[in-house]
Amino acid sequence: MFDRQKINVAVIGAGIAGQIAAIAFAQSNHNTICVDPAPLSAGQSDLRSTAFLQPARQLLQDIGVWDRLAKHATPLQCMRLIDRGHGEGKAKDFDAGEISDDPFAWNLPNSVIRRELQALMGTLPNLDFRSECKLTRMLPRTRASIIGLSDGSSIETNLIIAADGRNSKVREFAEIDTKTTKFDQMAVVFVVQHQTPHLNSSIEIHRSGGPFTLVPLPIVDGVHRSAVVWMDATHKARAYYEMPSSAFNDAINERAGGVLGQLELVGDRAIWPIIAQLAERIIAPSTAIIAEAAHVVPPIGAQGLNMSLADIETLVSLAKTHEVGSVDMLQAYEKARYSDIKRRVEGVTLLNKASISGQPIVQAARSAGLNLLHGVRPIRQTLMRMGLGQSSD
Repeated sequence: MFDRQKINVAVIGAGIAGQIAAIAFAQSNHNTICVDPAPLSAGQSDLRSTAFLQPARQLLQDIGVWDRLAKHATPLQCMRLIDRGHGEGKAKDFDAGEISDDPFAWNLPNSVIRRELQALMGTLPNLDFRSECKLTRMLPRTRASIIGLSDGSSIETNLIIAADGRNSKVREFAEIDTKTTKFDQMAVVFVVQHQTPHLNSSIEIHRSGGPFTLVPLPIVDGVHRSAVVWMDATHKARAYYEMPSSAFNDAINERAGGVLGQLELVGDRAIWPIIAQLAERIIAPSTAIIAEAAHVVPPIGAQGLNMSLADIETLVSLAKTHEVGSVDMLQAYEKARYSDIKRRVEGVTLLNKASISGQPIVQAARSAGLNLLHGVRPIRQTLMRMGLGQSSD
C-alpha cells in the first residue's frame, strides 16, 4: 500500500472517462486515487451505449482494458445516413472498408463498460477507488495541490484530473468558465429488438428535431438488437418518454420507417438534455480538465467519449516525458488538445443545428451537402478519416 495522503494523480469523477483515466495512470506506475459521489451500482442503470473509434481501441489495448471489453463489443462497419427532411430520403452508406481493414468502431452498452472497468480497477494495487466520496475543497498550486474529500481525507497530489462532468466541481474551484449552447432538445435513449439484421451498421435517420440513430448491439438468444438515441424538441421528447409502451412502439416504428423491420422496445427508457459546452481553458495549476468537464457535444458521430479518450491518451503520453502535473506538461496538454476540442465542439454544434431545423431551405441545404459528401469518393473518404480523428492528408 501507499501513503493515501500523498498521491501522484487524483482523478475526480468515475464515469467511463474518469475510470479509464485512473486505470491508465495506475498502469503507468503512478499512485492514483479516483473518487466519485455516486455509489458503485450507479452505472448499472445507464441505458446508453458507446462506440469506441479505432484510435480509442488502441488506448484501451495499451492499458489492458480492451481484452475485457472485446467479447462484449459489436463491430460498427458501416454508417448509414438517411435524410427524410427533404427529398426521397435515399440511404447514403459510409463503409469503413474504403479506408481501413478494421471497422469504424466497436459498440458496447455503457453498463457493461462500467462493470468491466470497475472489475479491473479492483485488481490494481496502486489505484485507490472511493465511491460515495465527494470533493469538498481544492487548493490548486503550481506544485502539489491539496484536495479535501467528504470522508475527511486531505490529500496532496501532483496532478488533479477533472473528469467530473458538465457541472464539474473541479472546474468551479479552478474558476474556469464555460460557453454553453442550449438547443431546447432532449434525447430519449433505449434498446429495441428488430426483425431485420443490422449487419453491423449504424443508421442515422434525419428529420426536423434531430436524428433517430440505431447503433448495433450483440444478438441475444437469436434476437437482433440495437441501441437507439432519439433526439427531438424537448416537449416532443418528454411526450415520447412518458408514452405507454404500446404507443411508444408505434411512434418509434413510424419514425424509423421500417429500416430494420418492426421495432419493439426492450426494457426501460432514459432521457437526457442536449447541450454543447466548451471550457474557456482546460488547465489550471497542477490541474487538467478532461471529458465532459472540458467539452460536451450532442451525440452525433460518436465524438463525445472518443474526444475524452484523446484527452486521456495525450495526458498519459506527456506524463512519460514531463514531470507529472508540471506547468510544462499542462501547457503541452492544452496546446495539443484545445484547438481540436474547440473545432469539434463547434462542428458538431453546427451539424446539430442543421439537423434540428424544419425550415425547407435548411433541409434542402442539408440534403445537398450530404449528397456532395457521399457522392465524391475522395471527399467521402476524407470525411470518414476526419471522423476517426485521422489526418485529412
